[in-house]
Amino acid sequence: MSLRRTIAVARKELVHIRRDSRSLAMALAIPLLLLLLFGYALTLDVDRIATFVFDQDRSPQSRDLISRLEGSRFFQIEGYVDEFSAIQDAVDKSQIILGLVVPNDFSRKLLAGRETSVQVIVEGSDSNTANIALGYVENVLASYSLRVRAEEQLRLSGREIKPPAEARLRVLYNSELESKNYIVPGLIAVILMIIGALLTSLTIAREWEMGTMEQVLSTPLRPAELAIGKMLAYSAIGVADVVICVVIGLTVFDVPFRGNVLILAGGCGVFLIGSLFWGIMLSATLRSQLLAYQASLVSSFLPAYLLSGFVFAIEAMPEPVQIATYIVPARYFISILKGVFLKGVGIEILAWEFVFLIVYSVVVFLVATRQLRQKVA
Repeated sequence: MSLRRTIAVARKELVHIRRDSRSLAMALAIPLLLLLLFGYALTLDVDRIATFVFDQDRSPQSRDLISRLEGSRFFQIEGYVDEFSAIQDAVDKSQIILGLVVPNDFSRKLLAGRETSVQVIVEGSDSNTANIALGYVENVLASYSLRVRAEEQLRLSGREIKPPAEARLRVLYNSELESKNYIVPGLIAVILMIIGALLTSLTIAREWEMGTMEQVLSTPLRPAELAIGKMLAYSAIGVADVVICVVIGLTVFDVPFRGNVLILAGGCGVFLIGSLFWGIMLSATLRSQLLAYQASLVSSFLPAYLLSGFVFAIEAMPEPVQIATYIVPARYFISILKGVFLKGVGIEILAWEFVFLIVYSVVVFLVATRQLRQKVA
């Protein structure tokens, strides 16, 4: 393989990229747009749950219970209603997620030491949000019940009830449990996979459609030199996209960065090379810009978004789908990103992820050169 011929191919592609200013602007603007759009719009945090309260008792005890909801960041009291039908109507119109109904004998039973109850109505069309909201309100009610029981025991016997076991929670790496802290790093993997595959998916196919591939056939250029040269040219855009994504993530979204910059750079570089070679392979195989574009979009975005653990937990997927995720390179790159950004772990923890990405890049490169050999030779 000749380094001189490889650099010549890279220089030729850079000239073409510079002349196509609109495509270059889109290649740099799309990652920024995707990062801002997904970073702000895609959130898994369930808080400020819209709530209506129907307090039939209107007693200090019922107001004390309601104040616990108001004091929590997870609930937002949208209004107090005077009849049950108002809650039902609001749920039907999806105006609220939660409705709390306090019966008119709530305080009387509570002061008499008898068991009482409140009604919780949850809008369950979104099962995930409904389950989380139900868990929040159950926690508030359990805490209130424990305090009432402790006060009753103290009043009757003068002895305070202490729980037999006290849970002291410690959340590592994302103590505030903000979804943006793991969504934004995961977006870097999705964006690089899309941009890397799309940038190079058209390059070989465009050569065939424009008739310039015949000129390539008349040169001593080898398939490996052609693939590496084109990859080097487009990798410059990919590096710029990486810098944009990391800077926006750290400054705009205030994502913590606890790891090593060199590990992040190495992971991004290996993954970007594999993505670029994937687009070259598709372009060399299909020889049609339209088909190559469609194939690159489907094979890059969907697996990276759905099967990488970016949004949906792999552990919650059916077992056959979990097995399929092992061949998705974005899964391993997202592990590297989360390990570097949130955990601050080193190469000793992320070694297997790097090994897989390196193997993936080499395999895709070999397949791409084989396809080019069949077309060029």
